[in-house]
This record gives sequence, structure tokens and C-alpha cells, in this order.
Amino acid sequence: MLIHPWDAPHDDGEWQRWLAAHDFGQLAVNGAPGEPPWVQPLHFRYEPGPGPYGQAITHLARPNPLWRDLDRDSTVLLSVVDDYVYVPGHWTAPDGAPAEHGTPTSYYAAVQLRCTAHVVDDPEEKAELLNRQVAHFQPEGGTAQVRTGEAPFGRMLPGIRALRLEVTGVRAKFKYAGNKPAAVRERVSVRLAERAGPGDAAARAHQLRRHAPEPAGDGPVDGPAGAGRSAAGPAAPEGPSATT
Repeated sequence: MLIHPWDAPHDDGEWQRWLAAHDFGQLAVNGAPGEPPWVQPLHFRYEPGPGPYGQAITHLARPNPLWRDLDRDSTVLLSVVDDYVYVPGHWTAPDGAPAEHGTPTSYYAAVQLRCTAHVVDDPEEKAELLNRQVAHFQPEGGTAQVRTGEAPFGRMLPGIRALRLEVTGVRAKFKYAGNKPAAVRERVSVRLAERAGPGDAAARAHQLRRHAPEPAGDGPVDGPAGAGRSAAGPAAPEGPSATT
């Protein structure tokens, strides 16, 4: 994933806050030599600790064919993409240029977690991880706890394997026209509010948040782009925002 400096997170807190509220992604597991990777859609719970990048916990059915290759190579990638919209070209033309000369583009947020996968088969530990996952998705309760040897879920434990994904590296991107003039961003923001389609409100909120004017006389609130530990791509000359 290409990450221009203007699309990099302001700090680690930006991607961590976003990931805490975006808990469905795709787990990529290296396939056998010469074969493509396995890509498994799944829900997960992200936790900011332990370690510098935290961990994600999830589970999959025991018959899943990816276990064979995961047991061989524990390095995996968890990819999450959301808050995406298509921005028509006639919204983005520079002031004074014909509207049809504007460049169509995409806005989106994306976080990729490079992880070491730890497979959990111990029944007690597996039950504890499952209960943590359910607590994240159902804080209001309403589902029985998983307990080994007890109804209703104890008998199901042998049919699944839990995963603790230790995050060893992060690449995060918030692509919301950070390299465009304020007038263009403001115009797109107005058009997103008017269109009010799926994802438009979230994309507009990101754009306004990331490019809000700084208080007079104060320094940067979040620090320079890319100041956190999450990785950004090398600096690149400004190009059309259609570059993804």
C-alpha cells in the first residue's frame, strides 16, 4: 500500500482509535510456495496492548483449510478498509479550471497489521478469548459465557481454534485529499454533505478532522504527519489524487 506523507496518520492514536471501531477485516495467510495467499474475512477484537502495537483476537472453524499453511508460516497480515467513497472528477477541479478537468479519486481509511499468529487450542484459554470477543461486540450481554465442559457452548470448543495476533508492524493510511488546496477540500466537503450517500458522512468527518485549521499561535496538535510508530511510505512528489 502506497502511503504519501500527507495520507499518513498523525500519530499512533489516530489509527488505534479508528481500528477500535472497525472490527471486520481480512486475514491474509501465506499459501504454499507457488500458491496465492489465503484471504479470510472475519470479525476481530483489537486490543492496544501488550507490546508497542497491541494485538487482535479472533477465531475460526477447525476445518478451515488455511490452518495447514498458518502452522507452517505464522507471519500474517490483517487488513481493514472502510470509510471509503468515490469522489467525482468535477468536484476536484482547481479554482479557475474547467470542471471536467478535475481528477476522479477515492477517499478511504486503511490499516494493515503485520502479525505473528499464535494458535490457541487450550480449552480454558480459548474460552477466555471467545468471551473477550463477545464482550466487545455485545457489551450489553445477552449471551451465555463460554465455559469448558458446560452448556451451551462447551461442547463446541473442539470445533474451533482461537487466534491471538501479535502485531509487529503497522501501515496506516487516511486518504482524504491532504495534498489538495483548502478550496478544493471545502468544495468536496460540501458536495459530500449534499450527496449524503453510503460512507459520505464518515469520509467528510475524516476530511474535516484531519485538515482542521490549527489554533492561532499554537503548534501542531498531533505532530507532523507520520510522527507515530506506524509506517508511512517514502516521500513522493505531489501527483493527482487519483493515485491510491
